[in-house]
Amino acid sequence: MQTNLADFIRDSEEGKEADSILRKCVHCGFCTATCPTYQLLGDELDGPRGRIYLIKQVLEGVDPSSTTQLHLDRCLSCLNCETTCPSGVKYGRLLDIGRTVVESRVERPALERSLRGLLRSVIPYKERFGLLLKIGQFFRPALPASLKASTPPKVEAGEWPKPSHDRKMLVLNGCAQPAIAPNINAATARVLSRLGIDLLSVNDGCCGALSHHMSANEEALDFMRRNIDAWWPHIEDGAEAIVMTASGCGVLVKEYGHILRNDTAYAEKAAAVSDLTRDLGEVLANEDLSGLKPDLSRRVAVHSPCSLQHGQKLPGGVEGVLVGLGFSLTSVPDSHLCCGSAGSYSILHPRIAGQLKKRKLTALESGQPDVIATANIGCLAHMQGDAAVPVVHWINLID
Repeated sequence: MQTNLADFIRDSEEGKEADSILRKCVHCGFCTATCPTYQLLGDELDGPRGRIYLIKQVLEGVDPSSTTQLHLDRCLSCLNCETTCPSGVKYGRLLDIGRTVVESRVERPALERSLRGLLRSVIPYKERFGLLLKIGQFFRPALPASLKASTPPKVEAGEWPKPSHDRKMLVLNGCAQPAIAPNINAATARVLSRLGIDLLSVNDGCCGALSHHMSANEEALDFMRRNIDAWWPHIEDGAEAIVMTASGCGVLVKEYGHILRNDTAYAEKAAAVSDLTRDLGEVLANEDLSGLKPDLSRRVAVHSPCSLQHGQKLPGGVEGVLVGLGFSLTSVPDSHLCCGSAGSYSILHPRIAGQLKKRKLTALESGQPDVIATANIGCLAHMQGDAAVPVVHWINLID
């Protein structure tokens, strides 16, 4: 693709990166064929190729409009297109650059700004989010069916093993996950303890993804730096890995090194953090699991989140661990397609997210599983209220 970027961005680092990405695109349309929003809406501008053209126009000096912004907003950032693309176009990075430019030039309606501001001021802060969730859970029995379905029931974490091993790993606490499903990290700690590994939970927080994908870049950087500061003493003390139990967080933390590459105070540490970051599936795939004896009586449908298979490029990793342990997995048609959660997407675009959820649950339940297992808290929370069978994090099955 030929480009002629405008003066305002041509010589900037973002401009050079965007130009390189754009020039790799050959207009083939393979990405369009696998884009969930294009499949639903049938509009070229709601597929990757169309959005690439929109971003190209903006970076070449065309004034963006609210319509431009809407088409970029509707992207799930599922990165299915990156998996499909034969030319290696880094669409996700281009989208981040394009959204940031459009956000700076198109003023959103007051209601949109208020909703986005509310999400950014609540969800990334586990104390605030946890308090609101507790209020919702208290009134859950009296809520209408639709609200009840979207309010996760209270879950107990269970015991966290006391440190007793030489091997140490860190785990991201995150923001929404400790409130919605505190049993995920606790189960991870119990399983790793059986493998001779202590899992350390330190004073970290939101990975920064929600702010990052809403173009609140400085806010996202603050979250990233805070987490690096929390982890760094333990990294210096020999922690082997930073374990990600939410695949959506894992995608971004693995990008800390790239995002902070020009930060003189944090570039080296950020690169080390990204190098040490492992999805939980990666960790268990490299351990001897023969001593684990999970309950194998239930048939499992595995939901592989977009952030795991397309973002982290780890398709089949969780399935391999579960099969190796003896679990019986059901077939899941179109397993590459998004469930519609996509961070805050299910809140900002509920109609599209709801359609994608319905399609995903139909596929997951087609093999008549006893349980659905996923690797991302957002997907779990999005699906569990409407699923015909329980939706859990896959580590809970092993625990």
